[in-house]
Amino acid sequence: MPGTPGISRRTLFTGSAAGGAAVLLSTGTATAAPESATSCASYRADYHFTVPDQWMNDPQQPVWIDGEYRYYYLYNADYSTGVVGTAWRLATTRDLVSFTDRGVAVPKDTTPNGDLWSGSAVVDTGNTAGFGAGAVVVIATMSPGGGTDRQAQYLYYSTDGGLTFTNHGTDPVLPNPGVADFRDPKVIRDVDRGRWVMTLAENDKVGFYHSADLKSWTYVSGFVHGGIGVLECPDLFRVTAADGTVKWVLGVSANGKGAGLPNTYAYWTGSFDGTTFAADAGEPQWLDHGWDWYAAVTFEKRTASGAVDPAARYAIGWVNNWDYANTTPTIDCDGFNGTDSIVREITLKRASDGTYYLASRPVTGLDSYVSRTVNLGDVTVDGTKVLDYTGVSYEVTTEVTWSELTGAGLQLRRSPDGGRHIDAGIYGTYAFLNRRGTVNADTSGRWQESRTPFDPSAGMVRLRILVDRTSVEMFVDDGRYTHTSQVFPYLLDTGLALFTIGGGAVFRNTVIREFSV
Repeated sequence: MPGTPGISRRTLFTGSAAGGAAVLLSTGTATAAPESATSCASYRADYHFTVPDQWMNDPQQPVWIDGEYRYYYLYNADYSTGVVGTAWRLATTRDLVSFTDRGVAVPKDTTPNGDLWSGSAVVDTGNTAGFGAGAVVVIATMSPGGGTDRQAQYLYYSTDGGLTFTNHGTDPVLPNPGVADFRDPKVIRDVDRGRWVMTLAENDKVGFYHSADLKSWTYVSGFVHGGIGVLECPDLFRVTAADGTVKWVLGVSANGKGAGLPNTYAYWTGSFDGTTFAADAGEPQWLDHGWDWYAAVTFEKRTASGAVDPAARYAIGWVNNWDYANTTPTIDCDGFNGTDSIVREITLKRASDGTYYLASRPVTGLDSYVSRTVNLGDVTVDGTKVLDYTGVSYEVTTEVTWSELTGAGLQLRRSPDGGRHIDAGIYGTYAFLNRRGTVNADTSGRWQESRTPFDPSAGMVRLRILVDRTSVEMFVDDGRYTHTSQVFPYLLDTGLALFTIGGGAVFRNTVIREFSV
């Protein structure tokens, strides 16, 4: 996917920073801002990855080298000046929670082809490309002269473990065949057949390509699915369920808003014979149902010994949306625009109807950074109950049980007067995350509440919710359904409440954890 367009930042906070300035809320109504709400305090996340400065968008698939993950992402050092174009910046991590910045690894504008867009990095352990055993090879989209009709795939290589890269000439390894939307190569090693496989986003098609040496590619098949926008950032991997079933998964970033679907990561389970992917069902499932989990990538889970775990993957997504990508207070207050989701562990599970789906949960490494635990135990609620807790970044887990009920959930980042909050919970036959009651970037008011199916006859629901300064991530029950949305609550909105509608409930084993990363 391309990097940032020219900056056209729209501030959420209109008027001066003096007390009582008008504030443009997501619904488009102007209200009086609390005096301390308009001061330029920090909105940088406490335990989510953020770009050090300027702009970040698409994550790139991390690679495992020397006992750590090398995580690349699209970065524009010139964002605040309005100059377009992205490079690949690098951060390293051992636990996928704490990251160390390593600076720009693949710079932009060093060849006539311009800046770099999305792609993938692989470790060429067998020296198939001739750059040396263990060389890191990046294949990324570039578009000389700009425009979607000039996109082609170019190769860079590294012989220092992926810290710095050299371009392999200025010619593409996969030229554009004369079409628009020809981007975001994802490369994997097909160990069974001794070759490389590339998936490429081609409008409403994912193209499949083969290569022996990463330098020359041959088209072999295509997977077409319309109705969810232009497909981007494809993904292909194999995963094994607990019952021993092996599935291949084809994923894409897609925009299903026009059809009432998410604008996140769509995926199909199925089979792959090395050339053709066959889906189990015609319509995709979605790995996240919120408004802001885009350009997500999955990558190998490594065990303590460094071996690949066949039963799990990791995933990370960009917590933003192209509909309002430049609307953020973080650039004015903190000099950056770019936050990622928490890294998630992805597993394959069997549903009661015999189909398979992916379930998500926050990476277990987060447990090592707990700085405070508040155990509230079982809390009985009938109506609204404000808890004796305040905070701007935390995790809350609870199991809600009831005998007769219409809805239940939590009010997150609640204002002192109770007028502003983010709602998360269940209502009738759906689970939901609703940001309408707080400041957020969707000034259209259309993308405020996300929903997923829920069976109320179960009489219970488990919720795990990660709250940080500009994001909320909700995991429902086993994580089949997740919701991620970007939010910008006033930093003085620190309250937390539980609520029920149409009956009472017990919020069991309610625990709040704070993190220091």
